[in-house]
Amino acid sequence: MVEKRPSSTPTGRRTTVRVKTAAKRSNSSARWLERQLNDPYVAEAQKRGYRSRAAFKILQLDEKFGLFAPGKRVVDLGAAPGGWTQMAVDAVRTQKGMGQVVGLDILPMDPVPGATIMQADFLEEGAADRLKEALGGPADLVLSDMAAPTTGHSQTDHLRIMGLAEAAYDFAEEVLSPGGAFVAKLFQGGAERSLLERLKRDFATVRHAKPPASRSDSSETYIVATGFRGRTADPSDVDPDDNWRGRDEDE
Repeated sequence: MVEKRPSSTPTGRRTTVRVKTAAKRSNSSARWLERQLNDPYVAEAQKRGYRSRAAFKILQLDEKFGLFAPGKRVVDLGAAPGGWTQMAVDAVRTQKGMGQVVGLDILPMDPVPGATIMQADFLEEGAADRLKEALGGPADLVLSDMAAPTTGHSQTDHLRIMGLAEAAYDFAEEVLSPGGAFVAKLFQGGAERSLLERLKRDFATVRHAKPPASRSDSSETYIVATGFRGRTADPSDVDPDDNWRGRDEDE
């Protein structure tokens, strides 16, 4: 019997909630609270026991790209508060003795049953080695939802998240098994040429996607690379514009 995967679509209807600006609440705080109260993914995450609405983003990316399967070994970078880790544990079935999930974040994070959780700065010396030791072998999927706090300056924020994506792939390149996949969060503006060249060199398919659960006013997007084949070509021989337009795959 095939086990049914959870749906990535919120269910039910909710009455729109309006939040008035109180004496001790700024306009921006009121807008944030109103958005949270009216966000169907926030409500659905609470109903299902997911730690964050971000769980739906990885569910939707999985539905589109087939990232998870029972028995796979997964690394989750930037794991806190644990929404993606929860999805990975369920999908690879670690609590049934299958697969493995290792999560890491610089922030403290409550344990996720069925996963190994580490608190560390991924960029610190030795953090990658500790991850490899916890993994105990090759990975089938490396996820990176890492993002530095935004500064409000789009170019600076883009460069900072690109640096994290590059570092995540430095690690993924060392641990991925043949056929593996890599997913990393970026900000709109697309991948810089250097990362894109590496991914197109090393994977059969590289795509850009913004899952429906990613808010329309957010600049975040994801790069999804599948079919890891290792270093099979000189990056200078790869045309970064080949099959790539820096947009959603279905546009």
